[in-house]
Amino acid sequence: MKTELVTSLKRRATEIISQLAENNDPVLITQHGKPAAYLIDVDSFEHLKKRIQILEGIALGEKAVRSGDTVTQKEAKQRLSKWLK
Repeated sequence: MKTELVTSLKRRATEIISQLAENNDPVLITQHGKPAAYLIDVDSFEHLKKRIQILEGIALGEKAVRSGDTVTQKEAKQRLSKWLK
């Protein structure tokens, strides 16, 4: 992963973004010697958003199972039948 100073980003934004588009490798932006932000390409960001949504859905399902908030397959089919026609 490449690291850039925030001042470098200000001066060379077009160049840094072009390199990012070519190699899809995130860029760590530092400010005053400390990590401040990550710069990632749009496709990687969209992919991460989708993965987070899937993981959140799995977590909700696991929580429902732990709390006993589930239905049988037959009940689920009955509830969904209006949309499956």
